[in-house]
Amino acid sequence: MRLKPLPEPPAESEGGVFDAVAAAQSAVPLVPGSENDCCARLMRREGYQSRDVAREWLTFLRALELAEETGSGFRRTDREPTPEHVRESFRERVFGARETVAVLREADDPLTAETAFERLRETVPGWERHRRNSWVDHWTARTERLLDWLVLLDLAARADGGYTTKN
Repeated sequence: MRLKPLPEPPAESEGGVFDAVAAAQSAVPLVPGSENDCCARLMRREGYQSRDVAREWLTFLRALELAEETGSGFRRTDREPTPEHVRESFRERVFGARETVAVLREADDPLTAETAFERLRETVPGWERHRRNSWVDHWTARTERLLDWLVLLDLAARADGGYTTKN
């Protein structure tokens, strides 16, 4: 299963993106809790400013296989948030990640977020196109957020005003 929610990347910090992901994972309870309880816990422990941001992170952690939904709620998994695990799950389970990496690999020169989105435009599901009037703006911004995550995870790099793949 591939999941679409993609939070804003964490600010560059001394510990790096993997520490930020590990901290978010540790805020999810071991004993399953309701979505409301888990979001409140993420907000309290990680300082997320709203329930929507916390819910985005909870779903993102599910995509990274660091949290799971059970019959009685959400809980932390015992999967370690190592760079290898996070990168693999990100590529395979975050909607659009592997397609974005493929677009970067096929490009001769670094791509801007706008150009990358244009090459990915056909991958946007039809229901998403009808969901909001400004779907192009929304998905262009999501593509930029996806590219920023790829850079933080060392799966892409910034170069010449755009993004390129790391080989």
